[in-house]
Amino acid sequence: MSIDKTKFITPTQLAKMLGITRVAIHQKIKKGEIMAENIGDPSKPTYLIPKASLSKDYQERIQNEQKKATESVVGKVTHTDLNFEKELWAAADKLRGNIDVSEYKNIVLGLLFLKYISDAFYKRREELENLTRDPRNEDFYVKDDKARAQILETKDFYKSAGVFYVPEKSRWEFLQTKTMQSDIGQVLDKAMDLIEEDNRAELEGVLPKIYTRTTLDHSVIGELVNIFSRISFDHNFDREKDILGRIYEYFLGQFASSEGKRGGEFFSPRSIVKLLVEVLEPYENARVFDPACGSGGMFVSMAQYLHDRGMDASKLSVSGQESNQTTLRLAKMNLAIRGLSGKIELGNTYYQDKFPHLQADFVISNPPFNAEWEPAKLSDNDPRITLGIPPSGNANFMWVQHFAHHLAPNGNAGFVMPNGALAVSGKEGELRKKMIEADLVDVVVSCPSKLFYNVSLPVSLWFLAKNKSGDRFRKRSGETLFIDARDIFEQISRKQVVFNKENLEKIAGTVRSWRGEKGFTKYEDVSGFCKSANLEEIKKNGYTLTPGRYVGLAEVEDDGISFDEKMQKLSVELREAFTKSRELEKDIEKNLKELGF
Repeated sequence: MSIDKTKFITPTQLAKMLGITRVAIHQKIKKGEIMAENIGDPSKPTYLIPKASLSKDYQERIQNEQKKATESVVGKVTHTDLNFEKELWAAADKLRGNIDVSEYKNIVLGLLFLKYISDAFYKRREELENLTRDPRNEDFYVKDDKARAQILETKDFYKSAGVFYVPEKSRWEFLQTKTMQSDIGQVLDKAMDLIEEDNRAELEGVLPKIYTRTTLDHSVIGELVNIFSRISFDHNFDREKDILGRIYEYFLGQFASSEGKRGGEFFSPRSIVKLLVEVLEPYENARVFDPACGSGGMFVSMAQYLHDRGMDASKLSVSGQESNQTTLRLAKMNLAIRGLSGKIELGNTYYQDKFPHLQADFVISNPPFNAEWEPAKLSDNDPRITLGIPPSGNANFMWVQHFAHHLAPNGNAGFVMPNGALAVSGKEGELRKKMIEADLVDVVVSCPSKLFYNVSLPVSLWFLAKNKSGDRFRKRSGETLFIDARDIFEQISRKQVVFNKENLEKIAGTVRSWRGEKGFTKYEDVSGFCKSANLEEIKKNGYTLTPGRYVGLAEVEDDGISFDEKMQKLSVELREAFTKSRELEKDIEKNLKELGF
C-alpha cells in the first residue's frame, strides 16, 4: 500500500521544528502523546506522524517555526552578498517537508520566475510613467491622468522593450495580498494562465500551473511568496536581474544535488560548464547550440563569459533541444531571467533533429551517458552519420556525430563524455578511430571523479575543431592536446569536488598557450599534466584518447637524499613502530585479564 507522505511528518522533522530532541519525540510516541504509524519492522520501528493528528498546540508551533524560517530571510537588510541565495534556499528547503523534491522544484522555480517577470514589468512601468510626465518628451508626454493610465496598461509598450506584459492579478504586489488565503494555489495558477494568455507566443506551455493540485499546504506556499518578496525591486533592475539569475541557478544546483543522479538530467555542475566555456571562448553574434540543453545552464554560462569581458551577451544566437517537457520549461524560464532569447525545441535528438540546417559556431553540451537508443529509427540517408552507426546499447558516438554535423566550417564543440568512450574497443572504437583520422579532435581533458552531484562517474571533456588549419587560432593540423586534470580540484564536501578559479585558469591557460593565443606563454609539454601529440603517436597508442597514456607520470623533484639514506631512515622508523605495537598489544592483554576476559 502506498503512503501519501505529504500528509505525514517524520519524528526528526517534528523534533527540529519544535526545538527538542528526536529521543523526546520517540518517548512521546511510546507514551501515546503523539500518534504515529510504524511503516518499518516491529523490532526496528520507522515512524511517520499524521499531521492531522497533532494537537492544535503542536500545529501552531510548527507554523511558527515556518514563519521564523521566512523572517530569517525577509528580515535581512541586504541581499547583495553571496550568502543571500544560501539563506533563501535554507528557508525554502525548511518549508518543503515530505513533498517530493522533483515536485517542489517546479513550485519554487515557478515562483522565482513569476517574481522576475513582475519586477521587470514594474521597472518598465516606472520608465513609462516618467516618460508620460516629461513635457520634453514629444512621443509620450500626456497631461491627462486617465490617458496616462491607459498608456501604462498598453501591452505593446512593454513587448517593444522586450518585457512581458503582466496582468494586474498576476503581479507580485497583488499576490502578496493573498498569501494568507487558503486558495493561494488557485490564485497562482490563475496568475500563470493570465500571463500566458497575454504572452502566448513566448510563454505558451512554459509556466507551471501546479499550485492548486499540489499537496503542499497553502500556508507554506504563502510563506514562499513572502520569502521571495525579499528579492526587492529597488529601481536597479539590472542588479536585481543578476541576483535573481544567480538565485535561480543556485536553486537549480541544490535541487540537482537533492535529486542525485536524476538531477544530472537537468543541471550540469557549474565548474564543468565554466571550463567548457573558457576553452571555447565565445564571442558576440556567435551561434550557440546545445542539443541536450537541460535547464539551459550552458547558454547562461556562455552569456556570462561575454558579459564579464564587456561584450553584449544579448547578441548570442541561442538554439537548444530538450526531450523532457518539464526541463524545457526550466530552460525557457532560465533564459528569460537572464535576458537571453533563443529557440528551445522539444524533441528526442536521436530521431528528431529540430535544427537540421543549423551550422553553429559553438556546440556545447552534456548529453546523457551510455544511453540505449534505437538506430533502426534513423533514416537511411541521415546526414549526421558520417563515421558510422553506433551500437544500440550506447549512443555516445551518436552524440559526437550530431555535434560535429552541426558545426560551421570554422566551428568548435565542447562536451562531456564518460571516460569509457576514450578507449572503448569494438564498433565504438572504430568510430573513434575515424573521428581521429578526420582530424576533428582538438583537446581532451580528463577530469577528477565526484564533479557531478552524488555521482562518482569519471568524465572527460572533449573539444572538436572543424578547421584546425584555418580557424581563429594557430594552424595545428594533425595535433591534439591531452590534459590530465584528475588531480586538479578543490574538495568542497566528502561527496563532491569542483574546479576553482586557479584550476580553471591553469587548464584553460594551457589550452590557450597551445593554440598560440596572444598574451600567453609559449606552450611546453609538462610530464604528468599535458602533452601535445600528433596523429602518428595517437595511432601507436591504438587510437585511444586517454590523456594519461600520453602525459606520462609527473616528474618527482630530487631532494638530494640518496636511496640508501632514505631506506635506512625508513627502516629505523618501521622498527620503532613494531616495538610500540608489541607494547600496546601487551597492555591490551593485561587490561582484558583484569576485566576477567
